[in-house]
Amino acid sequence: MRHITVLLLLLTLLTATALMASAFGSVRIPVADVLGAVARWPFQGEPVGTIGVVLFHIRLPRIVAAMLVGASLAAAGAAYQSLFRNPLVSPDILGVSTGAGLGAVSGILLGLPVAGIQALGFGGGLATVALVMLLARSLRGGGDVLVLVLAGIVVGAITGAAISLVKVLADPYDQLPAITFWLLGSLAGVKSQDVAATLPLVLLGLAPLILLRWRIGVLALGDDDARALGVDVGRTRAIVIAAATLVTASVVAISGVVGWVGLMVPHMARLLVGPRFDRLLPASILLGAAFLVAVDTLARSATRIEIPLGVLTAVIGGPVFVWLLARDRRRRLP
Repeated sequence: MRHITVLLLLLTLLTATALMASAFGSVRIPVADVLGAVARWPFQGEPVGTIGVVLFHIRLPRIVAAMLVGASLAAAGAAYQSLFRNPLVSPDILGVSTGAGLGAVSGILLGLPVAGIQALGFGGGLATVALVMLLARSLRGGGDVLVLVLAGIVVGAITGAAISLVKVLADPYDQLPAITFWLLGSLAGVKSQDVAATLPLVLLGLAPLILLRWRIGVLALGDDDARALGVDVGRTRAIVIAAATLVTASVVAISGVVGWVGLMVPHMARLLVGPRFDRLLPASILLGAAFLVAVDTLARSATRIEIPLGVLTAVIGGPVFVWLLARDRRRRLP
């Protein structure tokens, strides 16, 4: 079947992207040496010398982190878009990223460990989504796409102002540079321990999206149709929102605010496999992981000074999204 072929091609793309990311950087490692080191690692352990340090202690944890971040943001974006039946909804538009960012920078300000930063990030992201939905319903437009998006923009602006206040309160010599660099998005400081702490939370959040993929697809038809087909709309929506917020907040805690991935990647995946959520979710996960690994490789290899991820995703995502909108408009014209 066509979608199976597309998923296999995306898996091949992800593998090739990860392999090239392992080889490229300030220290070039031949692809053959990368393959040999990885193949021998389960039997002989990590190789000694420069290759072992660079590959196993710096690049591989960063590549795995990029996969987690890209896959999580893309999956959350696909879930939100299907759940709210709105192609403009994403963790950024709904304010989840800024809400999780507010919780995370508060954790940095308080000097909390990664687990504490993730907990505050999850609480901030969940509170932001709840506030957006409450505001949209209070305006009697809970089902209106425009009202929902505008509510997300308003709440996002408020949380952005709160983040600015945290930056004012932060220590200008220690905490402020860390918060500022973190808000731009970066995986430069990711360690194996951070990946190990984030992976269980990401899997915990992705599991309901995968198990409920059929019900989420039914929700895309509308609440009345979903109820007629036996879906508990309120319970399913709450679970999906909590799961999507969990994966977003978990990766935001280690990568900072990385925009456009949750908005752009599901649209690109939809062009490949169609709108069915059971096909869209795995395609978005694979494409999002490959996309962010490629962007992170470019960020650390293009110039002497590492480019923040948020800058690159905005530079790439903006024009691509405009092209997608123009393409969709041309297709709808008679």
